[in-house]
Amino acid sequence: MALMLLPCVSLHAQQGDVVYVDTIMTVDEVVVRGRLTVQEVVPSQKLSGKQLERLNTHSVADALRYFSGLQLKDYGGVGGIKTVNIRSMGTNHLGIYYDGVELGNAQNGQIDLGQFSLDNVQEISLYNGQRSAIFQTASDFGNAGSVYIRTRLPRFRNGETYHMKWKLKYGSSNTLRLSGLYEQRLSDKVSASLSAGYLNSDGKYKFRYRRLNFDKSVAYDTTATRQNGDIWALRLEGNVHGYMDGGYWNMKFYSYNSERGIPGAIVNNVWRRGERQWDHNYFTQATWQRNYGSCFSTRLMAKYAWYDTRYVNNDSTQMRVDNTYKQQELYISTSNVYEILPSWSVSLSYDFRWNKLNANVKQFLYPTRFSNLIAFATALDLNKVKVQGSILANIVNDRLRHADNPTTLTKFTPALFASWIPYSDDRFTVRTFVKRSFRMPTFNDLYYTDIGNALLKPEAATQYNIGFTLNKQLSQKALFRHFRLQADAYYNTVHDKIVAYPKGQQFRWTMLNLGRVHIKGVDIEVETSFLPLRDVTLTARLQYTYQDARDVTDPKTSYYRDQIPYIPWHSGSAILDINYKNWDLSYSFIYAGERYNQQENIRYNHMQPWYTNDLSLMYHFRWGNTLWKITAEVNNLLDQDYDVVLNYPMPKRNYAISLDVSL
Repeated sequence: MALMLLPCVSLHAQQGDVVYVDTIMTVDEVVVRGRLTVQEVVPSQKLSGKQLERLNTHSVADALRYFSGLQLKDYGGVGGIKTVNIRSMGTNHLGIYYDGVELGNAQNGQIDLGQFSLDNVQEISLYNGQRSAIFQTASDFGNAGSVYIRTRLPRFRNGETYHMKWKLKYGSSNTLRLSGLYEQRLSDKVSASLSAGYLNSDGKYKFRYRRLNFDKSVAYDTTATRQNGDIWALRLEGNVHGYMDGGYWNMKFYSYNSERGIPGAIVNNVWRRGERQWDHNYFTQATWQRNYGSCFSTRLMAKYAWYDTRYVNNDSTQMRVDNTYKQQELYISTSNVYEILPSWSVSLSYDFRWNKLNANVKQFLYPTRFSNLIAFATALDLNKVKVQGSILANIVNDRLRHADNPTTLTKFTPALFASWIPYSDDRFTVRTFVKRSFRMPTFNDLYYTDIGNALLKPEAATQYNIGFTLNKQLSQKALFRHFRLQADAYYNTVHDKIVAYPKGQQFRWTMLNLGRVHIKGVDIEVETSFLPLRDVTLTARLQYTYQDARDVTDPKTSYYRDQIPYIPWHSGSAILDINYKNWDLSYSFIYAGERYNQQENIRYNHMQPWYTNDLSLMYHFRWGNTLWKITAEVNNLLDQDYDVVLNYPMPKRNYAISLDVSL
């Protein structure tokens, strides 16, 4: 966790987080908090610790299904690509941060969240608009929403010098998962960790493929086994953490290597495909933060990333393809905060990002992008009222090989956040925000051979949000111990939306700024815990999302004011955890309502609602100094046939059993 050593602050500790001190102490998990930046103007949604353990989740994408306002695209199976969309604005408007540094993909703007395991993740947080802290990188101010993934930080009790954790999991589709974690205390102020994971699966699972004609007669009704969905993947992550007087530092190395088959869409009752993909991704990053004097703090970050992707299509019915893409990224950031008055602080941040893409595609343009981001922000804390404002300058310069004139784009995006506590305590809080943001066209949008359009404008998004939070801690002797209700209503607009449009020749498309979308929505989250019986603890979490996302591009089109593809009007999730002594029972439910898979909201494009029920049972015990956990899980308990993406069937009922050993 990033240590917020802010200037001129009154510090206090809260149970459930981490405190950083100069020597190792045996204490409950606490956090050092600053007066100005910790009180969230717009609260986040979080899953952490035991909540993540009890869910039947394997990757970051699986966990994000339980956040309201997010839509997950899952192409099925263990190795299927998984991307996420925030409040119907699109995948590219959501920033993904791994231990404080944004994950990038200049080629297509999409992060495959299935590549990031939960084995070493401590907490996942979702912020709409932006994180409520002015002491952050310039890129943090630039997205319509952000997901923050925080990995485990080593913590040692007196006399401890190392920790080890091993996990073995086997499940349906001959899926084998192995992971290990080793943590070493090098000194009172320095620790290191090494995490590794291995995944192997044949990716085969049964599915039912049923399609009807316009007269509702059966066109296809087949039960088959999904093929070419195999995957192997190896993940390796190393960290070194250190503390110093008034600050901390961290260094990280991450590697992901995989080979997977791509089953492809099932069209006309044909489901075998010859597509395969290899990914070799590496990045290293470092963070350094320190206080200077009593009113100034600074943070430096740096990152270098290399992404190597090979895509092969040997399907005889399609054009043969064997393409290799190589991306490089260099990122440098400085963030600075100064407290002018006890209730007023300002910050200035600067980010530099360099992206380069090479490929073995004919007539490729070999683009290079230089991005400069400068953010100025201020925060005002008047006890009952908190206000944060920011403005971000984006200066983007693209250069192409053999092109004489580079293209430069400059955009300014402001944001304003406010919260109000109307009563004497902070149990009930009202908040609102308005924000402008944009996303640059990707290299594929602009420069992909015979498809890209170098004249594309960036997509622009405007967000309006109002909501409230009711958070009440009840007596420890009462049946109900805790109750939390969070609700938001929002209105978003997306202009100059980038869409693929036919050029008039078969198989020839181009990218154009044709889209305009208006989005109205409501997010509701309820969480409570209670003790119905002695030694029995129940925790319940319920989330609901309503979204009305209409295409308002052109009144002359047949789909004007129709719901945009794959956005359900109603969706939600529920989690129920029951703890009794050494037993943990977890039930989770996910629902996605009716939606359409194409722009026109006609019967042929209609998709039925789908839902899943997952169940897991864990037994944990100590044997000497070792903690053992045995978990059995059943996913899609009712064996439902469903597609998240049309013609990409999801697995039916499947099982897994795992063993965790911690020392």
